Amino acid sequence: MTDNAVLRMNNIRMKFGEHYALKGVSLSIRRGEVFGLLGQNGSGKSTLIKVLAGFHQPEPGSEVVLWGQTMALPLDAAEIKKRGVAFVHQHLGLVPSLTVIENMRVTSVDRRTPWFVNWRREAGGVAKLFSEFGLDIDPYRTIAELSPVERAFVAILRAFEDFRASDSGHGGEGILVLDEPTPFLPAEDVKRLFGLIRSIVKTGASVVIVTHDIDEVRDITDRVAVLRDGQLVDVLDTRTSARQAILDTIVGARIDAFRKERMADQSVPVAVKVRGIADGYGSTFDFDIREGETIGVTGLIGSGFAALPYLLYGGRRGAGHLTVGDRTVDLMSLTPLAAQALGVAFLPGDRLGAAGVGSLSVADNITLPILGDLGSHFRLDRGAMAREAMRLSQAYDVRPANPALNLAALSGGNQQKVLLAKWLRVKPKLLMLDEPTQGVDFGARQQIFRALDRAAQDGAAILCASTDNEQLEQICDRIIVFSRGRPVAELKGDEISRKAITEACFYTHQQEAAE
Repeated sequence: MTDNAVLRMNNIRMKFGEHYALKGVSLSIRRGEVFGLLGQNGSGKSTLIKVLAGFHQPEPGSEVVLWGQTMALPLDAAEIKKRGVAFVHQHLGLVPSLTVIENMRVTSVDRRTPWFVNWRREAGGVAKLFSEFGLDIDPYRTIAELSPVERAFVAILRAFEDFRASDSGHGGEGILVLDEPTPFLPAEDVKRLFGLIRSIVKTGASVVIVTHDIDEVRDITDRVAVLRDGQLVDVLDTRTSARQAILDTIVGARIDAFRKERMADQSVPVAVKVRGIADGYGSTFDFDIREGETIGVTGLIGSGFAALPYLLYGGRRGAGHLTVGDRTVDLMSLTPLAAQALGVAFLPGDRLGAAGVGSLSVADNITLPILGDLGSHFRLDRGAMAREAMRLSQAYDVRPANPALNLAALSGGNQQKVLLAKWLRVKPKLLMLDEPTQGVDFGARQQIFRALDRAAQDGAAILCASTDNEQLEQICDRIIVFSRGRPVAELKGDEISRKAITEACFYTHQQEAAE
């Protein structure tokens, strides 16, 4: 450990039933550093954070030392907050219908009179805080009106203000814990977010960040702890550690990035035709997808690409026609059930809000599209469901391979494997995905990419909507770039690279804005 440590977690052990999620993890956080927490899905990162937050009670013998004082276990969430530790989770904990100022003050009502709130004075204080960090956000706007990165700014500065006002006895210095703050942000907004984090660290605060993006880790952190199977594998200095060395430490062996052989044969039959599609603004457009072809759709946030799979699945109303095989439907009347009957499958980006049911078991989720084959009109064959769920869990390396667990109990990457297996099991003619690997570790990403490639080789047409240029480069045969609700550029074959995708997104947007 180090004498400069503001937080020490010693021999942290956490058990769920007979399974140890943490097996004696010890690490320390120094004053004024950005400390990364890395590991594959299910490695124990989130469990460790929840122990620190007081959500989980660790095994006897575990020890947490904060500002030199050994804390009583289990940790009390209110006491941790008073001692200057603040948490910002992936979904930020903001109320969209409330204003910025209301969201900023909701966590500090105990420090103010319950009888009267001087909103003008409070707004002035919030505006002053934002100005301190070079941000121009109107305190009276609702959270729903803000961009994703502005929402992250609000959540982070709310947490910063909480520990600066805490009675930790260290001049307002604190520890800010960020759990996956970047999956929903494009690259330019990630840079802005990291700028804010660096400004916070300059005040003397320490930041712990959980992320799966190795490039982000190397950009923002000073040191990084790698967990594997509930154990601390190593603590690396990120300024002197190569990218591949960090990846190899996470996985435990060298794992190579998936590389696709792009489709070159233009004589392959067209599997999907889209004609006259529009989303209520901009001009209509057409496009085709060939059998076994993977196309990506991308652009800047708000460019319209993200709506495309929802339009083609009946999850959003729009004009146009969709042809799959020899069947054509009007998008104005398309429903998700009718889309499934056409052979269309869709995996939305919101895993537990739209793609799966967290409170149901893995078996229930993974067999949902094929329940008609696993029972009669009068009852479901639970045994058959469990066997099929186990087969699919093993085939797609879902960990732990326990179909009785609720979907929400799995890590994000393993949830995604379950949901992808659910749709690949029905062998769709058109498979659509929205940000399929956000919050998924490097190793699981490569597994998902290989599963998609196998589906393409079996003839499935695949459409992937994403702002992850590295992902698009790895899996796509062709990429369509959007601006103002319509395609404005296309990349294919050797033209596809992360740099080319980024340049196309920004260049075409600037051209459109100038017209």
